[in-house]
Amino acid sequence: MAQKYDTVLVVGGEGDKCRTVAEGYGFRDVVTPGDIIKDNKDTTPFRKLTDDETNHSRARNFGEAEIEAIFVFADSRDWAGDQQIILDVLMSKHGRLGTRSESFDEGPPIFFSHNDIVWSTSHQLTRLGMGALRASLEAMYKAMTGKDLISTAFGKPQIGTFQFATRLLQQWRKDTHGINAPPRTVYFVGDTPESDIRGTNEFNASDRCENQWYSILVRTGVFQEGTKPAFQPNATVDNVLDAVKHGIQREVDKTTKTIVQQLSEQ
Repeated sequence: MAQKYDTVLVVGGEGDKCRTVAEGYGFRDVVTPGDIIKDNKDTTPFRKLTDDETNHSRARNFGEAEIEAIFVFADSRDWAGDQQIILDVLMSKHGRLGTRSESFDEGPPIFFSHNDIVWSTSHQLTRLGMGALRASLEAMYKAMTGKDLISTAFGKPQIGTFQFATRLLQQWRKDTHGINAPPRTVYFVGDTPESDIRGTNEFNASDRCENQWYSILVRTGVFQEGTKPAFQPNATVDNVLDAVKHGIQREVDKTTKTIVQQLSEQ
């Protein structure tokens, strides 16, 4: 991505932390919503930059800049302002702010780092996450243009995320133990049925999975006891420690069964 796109808009997080992360990934010209508001304070009528935000925002003339891609790196701290800016860029001519495409097919692509609608916090109920921001943007884009917004989300439950994890595990086994193959079984522990469990189950059932992925749902996060998960896990336990114990016991039972079967055949 860093090689493909030059000027990019990065959204989310506190201050300009996501800019720092993006530059660490190799992106050469990173823009934040704060930069855009600093250039034109009327961009977001109800949001004014604090002194700290102004100091961390970079001055530039956006009338001469073309934003080539939008990346939502982290959860937005200002939905109204960020969505206004994202929509301005999406509906622009070739990512140039202050312009408006007549066909609404000239704007840059938009990418989300994950697609979780909700997540668990210290509040007794789940809170809206990046997936909700994506759904909101899609609805507003449709209402304003009459067209569906084409966007890309990484992370769970996208199968590509599990393929990438499989490659990393195989590389780790090769580098550490000299075994050039993925683990026969991967135990995936998560607290969100709609992303963690769904992604694990769908990848395990796909023709792109070369081993077994076993889903374990913990009761310590998004999942609420007494409800029925939208996507059923292979096992449900109280916490991560219990998930580890479950996986170990399952492997012990499999090994014991194999040994007993071999002895019975002698």
